[in-house]
Amino acid sequence: MKYQIVGKNVSITPAIESKILKKLSTLDKFLIVKDSECRVVITIVPDGQKIEVTIQTKYAILRGEVINRDLYAAIDLVVDKLEDQIRRAKTKLDRRHRENLGKAFVLSEIEDIEMEEIPVKTKSIVVDTMDLDTAIANMELLGHSFFIYRDDEEEKIAVVYKRKNGGYGLIEVE
Repeated sequence: MKYQIVGKNVSITPAIESKILKKLSTLDKFLIVKDSECRVVITIVPDGQKIEVTIQTKYAILRGEVINRDLYAAIDLVVDKLEDQIRRAKTKLDRRHRENLGKAFVLSEIEDIEMEEIPVKTKSIVVDTMDLDTAIANMELLGHSFFIYRDDEEEKIAVVYKRKNGGYGLIEVE
């Protein structure tokens, strides 16, 4: 795995770097593709120290974030979080419960909503081409309630989301 360790408002000492590399190397046994990229960002925040770990593989993105007063404890906790994500994803893939997908359609007319008083956070994403099962797996791995992707059959943007009744929904763009 290729590692990139970055410190924001904190210097990364050799001891910190070796602890991070040692703990993250335990995740190698779970990953199929060994040429994955791992980015670790350590930041000083008012509550202590925040560590963010993002592992980008060919098939999924794993992400963990922990805030703790002790950096070494935060490293342990974030690795535990990533291991848990991997275990949950494997269990969900084994269940094969993706046959009952609900479909929803994009409405052609959406009313304009005034956003003057509501703060809006903007985020840019790169939309990857994949099938529906891979998109659901990525959504579950990230712990999100929706996932945007490009459908490999139709070559159109689609959104898969979790429904309140426990199923999934799919929004396809015409």
